[in-house]
Amino acid sequence: MNTMNSTVTSNNETTEAPAVPVQDERPAETIIQEGVTVGSPYADDPKFKLRDVEVFYGESRAIKKISLDIARNEVIAFIGPSGCGKSTFLRCLNRMNDSIDICSVKGELMLDDQNIYDPKRDVVELRARVGMVFQKPNPFPKSIYDNVAYGPRIHGLANRKSDLDDIVEDSLRKAGLWNEVKDRLDATATGMSGGQQQRLCIARAIAVSPEVILMDEPCSALDPIATAKVEELIAEMSESYTIVIVTHSMQQAARVSNRTAYFHLGHLVEVNETDKVFTSPDHELTESYITGRFG
Repeated sequence: MNTMNSTVTSNNETTEAPAVPVQDERPAETIIQEGVTVGSPYADDPKFKLRDVEVFYGESRAIKKISLDIARNEVIAFIGPSGCGKSTFLRCLNRMNDSIDICSVKGELMLDDQNIYDPKRDVVELRARVGMVFQKPNPFPKSIYDNVAYGPRIHGLANRKSDLDDIVEDSLRKAGLWNEVKDRLDATATGMSGGQQQRLCIARAIAVSPEVILMDEPCSALDPIATAKVEELIAEMSESYTIVIVTHSMQQAARVSNRTAYFHLGHLVEVNETDKVFTSPDHELTESYITGRFG
């Protein structure tokens, strides 16, 4: 008799064994508690103070009660699987999500104790203070000079041609590009290499004197040599700017950031010093991701 699903009684009658409830085999550490982030999500001198942030695309909630401080003049890296919400959260910081009709943002998002989402907030001024560099280089179909000069012109930051020349040169120097392009500033920017175009976009962001630079996978379309130059630039810029970088490269996060934040399914699971995240993370999901068990 097959006794796998039955038991034998004393009078040779069979009865079905009671069903055993299926247990959740995940360790308790992998069960995410909404709004709870392990590690060190807060900072003593925050540039951004973000509390209970939620982002909705229509009825779908993409970001789930995230609280985080981003410290002044730190480099913080956002890592996590595709679709985990890291780029969506990044775009909250200069209201780039405003361009998506079905997107809404809730919670408290403060930049230097000023509400980013105040209805009276000048979004143009906000984006001058919080610049952004995108995944793929997007130079304007203009000269190298005019790409960098565009922001200062529209914001009225230079009254004389000599002032504008100084801003363009200073921005290109900070982007590590001046010596490569100083003799061809009138050449079209679209004729530059991909790595040069990305550094030009960084120079364009710097030209309006931002306080924060957001980078959404800035090296994903670049070769290793161009990537190394951008990473060197990030290290140099961290002395003057707060930098937030989204990256799929854990090696890049380890090289350039002070702290690393791990996102998972719209939750902020862990924030810690970068060395700790990659050597002894506090959360099992973080460890599973960085060791390649998923993602």
